[in-house]
Amino acid sequence: MQTPTPLEELLDLAADVLCRDRRTLPAGASGSPFLTLGGGLGQALRLQARADEQLGLLLDVAQLLGPAPLTDVLARAVVPAPAAVRPAPAPGRGARDLALLPGQSAPLTAQRYVGPGAVHRVLSAELAGPLDPAALRAALAGLGARHEGLRTAFPVSAAGTVRRVLDAYAPPLITLPELPGAPAASRGAAVDAAHARLADEVERLIGHPDRPPFAFVLTRLAADRHLLSFLCHDAVADAWSAALVWRELLADYARAASGQPPAARSAAPARTEPPAGAEPLLDAGPLAERIDRIREFPAVVDLVPPGRRPAVFDFRGERLAVALDTELRDAVDATAARAGVPHGTVLLAAWALAVGRRSGHEWLLVGAELPRLRTGAPLRTVAPGSTTVPVCCELEGGVDYFLRGVACAFGEALACSALDTEALVRELGLRGDRSRTPLTQVSFADHDGLLPARAAAGPLTARFHHGHLGGATADAALTVLRWREEPLLALDFASSVLDRAQAEQLAQELRGALAALASAGEADPVEDLLPHTLTACVTPLTAAPLSAAASA
Repeated sequence: MQTPTPLEELLDLAADVLCRDRRTLPAGASGSPFLTLGGGLGQALRLQARADEQLGLLLDVAQLLGPAPLTDVLARAVVPAPAAVRPAPAPGRGARDLALLPGQSAPLTAQRYVGPGAVHRVLSAELAGPLDPAALRAALAGLGARHEGLRTAFPVSAAGTVRRVLDAYAPPLITLPELPGAPAASRGAAVDAAHARLADEVERLIGHPDRPPFAFVLTRLAADRHLLSFLCHDAVADAWSAALVWRELLADYARAASGQPPAARSAAPARTEPPAGAEPLLDAGPLAERIDRIREFPAVVDLVPPGRRPAVFDFRGERLAVALDTELRDAVDATAARAGVPHGTVLLAAWALAVGRRSGHEWLLVGAELPRLRTGAPLRTVAPGSTTVPVCCELEGGVDYFLRGVACAFGEALACSALDTEALVRELGLRGDRSRTPLTQVSFADHDGLLPARAAAGPLTARFHHGHLGGATADAALTVLRWREEPLLALDFASSVLDRAQAEQLAQELRGALAALASAGEADPVEDLLPHTLTACVTPLTAAPLSAAASA
């Protein structure tokens, strides 16, 4: 039997990730990029991780989401340079003080000025069925043993805040008293009340400087119904690694509850830092071109008229749930398939269209949450592995042309993902403005596929709930929480910029933009999709492009 080539094996993995027929994908992959074959960021990360784990090959996510045919990108896979082996700490050493990882400094610094709500996150599982506390503690212990990020504290030393990795640390399980009226409350009301209590008590629960800033918090809601919440600082985990924590925890709980040991896992440590040479230089060709491109776009996108913005952005905010019906979801899926882009691109494009109409811009920057590293680490490591990068959105052309342009712009944005926002702002020469977040005042994140709506854990069933602790990192941030099952988006908004009624209006405009894109023909001009009356309540801005702002 003939041994398959690495390219054939990579194409098989790509077919699995894209849910395509292995026999027919090679023909399409020879002439079409990953994006037009239905791949998005989540699929690119999964393909990258599987290629690394199963074949020992490294794929570049930026190339996967670029315009080159998929076969060409897969043919460029390389054997990664061996990671430096860090010696294990001597028994009894207790802890190691290390430099902060990329993405940890900003939230640790911000906490001193903006409070805990903006730098902590909570992701909960509503557990139905008989809970085995011993099995839960055994699963938590396995998590702590595997993941260095769950054994890391952030004390302040003479040299500043350091990353202190402990030899051992059992993830704490904190049991809170049952909320008054919880058994009789509706599911949503009980979960919201539990999350509100966590928002009030976050500093007491995980604010000790010498301990890792996270905990699992258990709240009884009713007989055989509990809410288990993963409460953590942004320096510990982002959305990708929080989902990883839940996937491993539920799998290990199921094994422990049936009397089995935790599943065997690779002895090779997951990479938490980029390999040598992975950080692109500012004068590198693609990155320099990308920065020049960003300079052509407005520095400011305002959702409110001049004079309505507070003098200082306070990072406080609220969340608005945006549920979509299945009919609109299916129409969006059909439009995405016709244009050859993932459904997340249609959602990003609709968000850019709604914001552009409201702010009066035909060209605008929308910040997208993207993986910072290109090693597959976001899917295997508990660490803040993502950053927000501007996507250059042009609201012009026919609908399918517009959607493909947004897809390409999203892929190109990965060229800047190794840079902190602060570094990109410095490179662009932008002046400080305390009234708004720099570079991108609106943002987008696609978390669909990180976790299902429900999962099984032995005799338990888990239903996931994405909590909000009262923070805001942008004027308005749209997150795709679920798509295929019970489609749900979240609109986080800065309460000092928008009130709830304005946020609800913006959410309605987003629905209108989605419906307009989903019902339009492939060549219908984007300029004609939405009535410009949406901007009637907002004075359009004539913000200078970044190049002019930099020289002001």
